[in-house]
Amino acid sequence: MMVILGLLTSFLSFLYVIAPSIRKFFAGGVCRTDVQLPGKIVVITGANTGIGKETARELARRGARVYIACRDVLKGESAASEIRADTKNSQVLVRKLDLSDTKSIRAFAEGFLAEEKQLHILINNAGVMMCPYSKTADGFETHLGVNHLGHFLLTHLLLERLKESAPARVVNLSSVVHIAGKIRFHDLQGEKRYSRGFAYCHSKLANVLFTRELAKKLQGTGVTTYSVHPGIVRSELVRHSFLMCLLWRLFSPFLKSAREGAQTSLHCALAEGLEPLSGKYFSDCKRAWVSPRARNNKTAERLWAVSCELLGIQWK
Repeated sequence: MMVILGLLTSFLSFLYVIAPSIRKFFAGGVCRTDVQLPGKIVVITGANTGIGKETARELARRGARVYIACRDVLKGESAASEIRADTKNSQVLVRKLDLSDTKSIRAFAEGFLAEEKQLHILINNAGVMMCPYSKTADGFETHLGVNHLGHFLLTHLLLERLKESAPARVVNLSSVVHIAGKIRFHDLQGEKRYSRGFAYCHSKLANVLFTRELAKKLQGTGVTTYSVHPGIVRSELVRHSFLMCLLWRLFSPFLKSAREGAQTSLHCALAEGLEPLSGKYFSDCKRAWVSPRARNNKTAERLWAVSCELLGIQWK
């Protein structure tokens, strides 16, 4: 037993010694475009923390007027104040948006459209992960409701403004775990069988399928859209799972920072020449493989129709 413990200790010590090299390997791609954004308007959901906050910081640094759309306004104001001080850009604003409540989504959109005549970049960044079973204010399973339906509705409500501001982009944060997801139309709300891990995977698959179908419907409008895997990032996303928090803490030296995790979102929001790749999935600032389920056009079309029905909207 002592020999095994000694070997395990030695192995862990070795891992931590070589952690900087491993971290460099897993840091992934870097957004290298030098595009500047004076006069451009950006909305980022969940930008009060983590990847969204670092995305907002970089876009503000490039001169954009950035709206941090988040549920926790006090935390959002703290993030905005930090970003304004860091970038010397006073045009970083905070607005209330609770993606688990369609009334809040509609109120945010109504307020934004009254305030701004243009919108050039929408980054659907916010999300929840591995929540115990619960439902949103509208009765949707939380992962489906927040990660997919909330952003589906928000994009619908802001789309005409995006079209009027073209060229414009919509970036949807997904995850590599979409490969384990499945759109279970017979049990979308997880009422018959629920796994908090798989519920997250299903919602991330929905993000990829939404992006795929949205791109088809946006052809010829000057608005393009991309789905993104940010990488395995140190963030608050795992807060609902004690086991994931433990693993994240144990392996934190090997995980991406929030700034590194923001790079692919930034690439898809800014890089020139991406228009022909609208609807595609990106990881480490380049196009990446998606699962067969994520390439299924019939599933994408059906999910679109079901999403419209659940939200009571018409979007053709």
